Amino acid sequence: MPQTQRQRPLPLVITRSPGEEQPPAKDKAEAERRGFGGGSEARPSRRKGGKKRSPSLTKADWGPLGKHPDIEAIVARQRLHLPLSGRISEGAVTRAWKSAAAEHHPDRGGMHDTMQLVNGARDLLLGRGVS
Repeated sequence: MPQTQRQRPLPLVITRSPGEEQPPAKDKAEAERRGFGGGSEARPSRRKGGKKRSPSLTKADWGPLGKHPDIEAIVARQRLHLPLSGRISEGAVTRAWKSAAAEHHPDRGGMHDTMQLVNGARDLLLGRGVS
């Protein structure tokens, strides 16, 4: 079997010979400014500290715990006796679920179907899907 000659791999870093000239200082400063954050003192920050944010709603406001819930979340809030609009914390959902579960649990005289609805309301509001 004939053997082939291996070619030497190219170096990853290209080095300059000592006789070559360095690039002008202007180009060097420009290259540093274009890098990963170098030359930050040359440009002022684009966002001012006192500038107001956009009045549009964030993605968190559209979630089940946000300001504008969908119809399923409103029904779930009714089942757990929570406010129908506004933000709700996870702790408030858990406390409401515990009180509803104590009332509707089958071991305490409640109905099985009602308990399933209460559990489904909790899962919807906390974002636990059936995956």
